[in-house]
Amino acid sequence: MNTEYAMSSSDQDKTDCLLRPGNTNCGGCGMSTGLTMLGRALAEERYALVIPACCGIVTAGAFPTTSYSVPVLASTFASSPAYASGVAAVNELNATAGRKTAQTICWAGDGGTYDIGIATLSAAAERNENLIYICYDNEIYGNTGGQRSSATPAGARTTTTPGGKGQGKKEIIEIMAAHRIPYAATLSIAHPEDFQAKIRRALEIEGFRFFLIHAPCPTGWKTEPAETIELVRLAVCSGVFPLYEVIDGVDYRVNVEPDGTDPARYYEKQKRFGGPGVDIDAVRKHLERRSKRLRQLAAV
Repeated sequence: MNTEYAMSSSDQDKTDCLLRPGNTNCGGCGMSTGLTMLGRALAEERYALVIPACCGIVTAGAFPTTSYSVPVLASTFASSPAYASGVAAVNELNATAGRKTAQTICWAGDGGTYDIGIATLSAAAERNENLIYICYDNEIYGNTGGQRSSATPAGARTTTTPGGKGQGKKEIIEIMAAHRIPYAATLSIAHPEDFQAKIRRALEIEGFRFFLIHAPCPTGWKTEPAETIELVRLAVCSGVFPLYEVIDGVDYRVNVEPDGTDPARYYEKQKRFGGPGVDIDAVRKHLERRSKRLRQLAAV
């Protein structure tokens, strides 16, 4: 596949509208908002998306139409980083003098990142492939029935943990930082300036770059679609979802400090946490320890 040709053919549709109107995504979908914000950050770039079997590929719609305004390569669930590595290599081979090489971007959910695809993700990161990997984290397998993943927080009820999940959430940013990749960061759709600044920063970096977006799923989380932005705002303010970045695996920078908001406000808005599965005092202590650790790492 000549991806340079495919990308240049999309130049006629130069717009920040990555996700076109009329798609079939659910109301309040955090992934949809993330795609919209990503498109704005990449408005002046040439790029293609590699998307595994997840909500992101269903978003494209039925052939021959598509909701995306850029070239998209659909991969198997476990192999999007491997596919993207090949696309990035082709882009380098097809690069021409005086023209910026097109970006290769993986867009995958937590199931394809934390679980099924973590082997190819780790391999691509270890090779320091020149691509951007973005995980939209809705904390469940949202495309296949709302099953638990290793990104699902403790106490959350899913279709496979009806009594609440017993294990905590995997720390994927720490896992990626351990690979000593050039750049890893968290993103919040409630903080658009921080979102755009980090994406633009990553565009100036060579090598493997990783992002984690907090992406509520109203269907799976049993939340009100109109409260999606408020939910992610509460997550940042309470420390549930910290905004920080890690350069070269060792240089930690906290971008937004929690303001003391009680995490109970975040949990109370989600019916998936109903019942005895959540010990909010234990949650407060965990978040306090993690915030302290991040501050210590940022101070080194």
